[in-house]
Amino acid sequence: MNVMQGVVLVLGLGLATSSHPAAQESATAPTTASSSKPARAVLVDAQNRTVGEARFQETPHGVLLRLALTQAPPGVHAIHLHNVGRCDGPTFESAGEHFAPVRHQHGFLKADGPHAGDLPNIEVPSSGQLIVEYLVRDVTIGAGPATLFDGDGSALVIHEGKDDYLSNPAGNSGDRIACGPLVR
Repeated sequence: MNVMQGVVLVLGLGLATSSHPAAQESATAPTTASSSKPARAVLVDAQNRTVGEARFQETPHGVLLRLALTQAPPGVHAIHLHNVGRCDGPTFESAGEHFAPVRHQHGFLKADGPHAGDLPNIEVPSSGQLIVEYLVRDVTIGAGPATLFDGDGSALVIHEGKDDYLSNPAGNSGDRIACGPLVR
C-alpha cells in the first residue's frame, strides 16, 4: 500500500465511523408502514363469483390499494370502502355505510367531504379486466382511530353506476354489485 492509498483508507474509515448513529438507526429501523401486515379483499358478485381482488399495503403516506379485476361488468362504477367487514349477498347491505371515522359528508365535490372511504370511479373495459392503484390517505390498516380493522372490520364495495361525487349517501351510484371483506 502506498502513502496515498493509506490516506484515502484512513479518511474513509474516519468518515464512516463519525456518522451520526441516529441516521444509521433511522435507515434500518422498522417504520409503521412495514410493521402492518398487508391485507386483501376477494370481491364477489351477487352470484358469489369472484370478480377480482384488492391488496392493501400500509405506506408512510396512507394505504396503497391495488385493485385487480378479472371478471367485472364493463362500464363506469363507483368504488368505496365500507365500515363493516361483511358481504352477505346478493345486496351486500351488510357492509354498512361508507367508512367515515371523521364523519365528513360523502363526495369529493362537497366542501365538508369526502368520506375516508370515498374512492375515484373506475372504468372497466369490455374485457372485464382492470388494474388500478389508489393511495388512500385517511385510513390505516394498522392501529389507530382510522383503522380499517376495527371491531367489525371493513369491506370494499363496487356499485352498479358511477359516483356523482356529490349526492348522499353513495353518490347516486346504484346497487352494490360486488363486495369483499378485508382480511389479513
